[in-house]
Amino acid sequence: MRVLSGIQPSGIPHIGNYFGMMHPAVELQEQGEAFLFIADYHSLTTQPEPDDLRKQVEGLAIDFLACGLDPEKTVFFRQSDVPQVAELTWILSTLTTVGVLERAHSYKDKIARGFTPNAGLFIYPVLMASDILIYQSTLVPVGKDQKQHLEITRDLAIKFNNTYGDTFTIPEASIRDNVAVVPGVDGQKMSKSYDDTIPRFTGKKTTRKTIMSIVTDCKELEEPKDPKKCNVVALFKLFADESQLKAMRENYRAGNYGYGHAKQGLFELMWEYFEPMRQRRDELAENLDYVWDILNKGGQKASGEAEKTMIKVRKAVGLR
Repeated sequence: MRVLSGIQPSGIPHIGNYFGMMHPAVELQEQGEAFLFIADYHSLTTQPEPDDLRKQVEGLAIDFLACGLDPEKTVFFRQSDVPQVAELTWILSTLTTVGVLERAHSYKDKIARGFTPNAGLFIYPVLMASDILIYQSTLVPVGKDQKQHLEITRDLAIKFNNTYGDTFTIPEASIRDNVAVVPGVDGQKMSKSYDDTIPRFTGKKTTRKTIMSIVTDCKELEEPKDPKKCNVVALFKLFADESQLKAMRENYRAGNYGYGHAKQGLFELMWEYFEPMRQRRDELAENLDYVWDILNKGGQKASGEAEKTMIKVRKAVGLR
């Protein structure tokens, strides 16, 4: 089994990134050969400042290593260290209809929220398909919002294989329903694009302030509350064991338990959960040569694997 995951280096990673992608990716490295990349090509759709992009790539690499990524078990690399992925994107784009891209949920959502409709954003699903297929990936951990893109990837692989001969492995999605969509402070899906995130490695005071800003209803302290409809409980269950979650739900239903109490409980549990990772992150930040060496070696291996696929692709379509 070959597992493939990627994440954009845009802004400070938050707990939605961690539970939706980073933690599952670290766990899956124990189950098969893992490829994990920092998607710096993808991030160019928002035209980040060059220096900011480089710093974000470095920071994200540190975060992954702090969260338990093992470079002995995972090929960890920058997307741009594998130029073959851009070549494959062009080839796959010739098999992709405009209608498919126009129906992509993420594209329509971003345009509705005011994003510039550049061509890169439009063909994002094709680049994502290339990321997956070029390494002959068999399993791809994705959030629910990326499920459609994985379906597009599968369709493109099948279409290519039917047109040019058996070339690509057809990947499967791995979606954890209980944490696939992590709510942000406003109750929507947590996203840096929508500025509703809870960062993992900010200071104690800042972290607590962010958690205290989580949107709730206006019920008074003494009123019973519904834990099933509360953003605080939805986040609390990510960190809590069964007994802690049961106690929280009972407190909600009993009344005389305010949202401030619940938010404080969430803050304490979250701060304790990430403490070992914060310490590891501080150590890595003092040894950047080690971090970059891992990325560079990972890029070399990933590029070698990508070239094996591209030799087949070029021959199949008649380029070589």
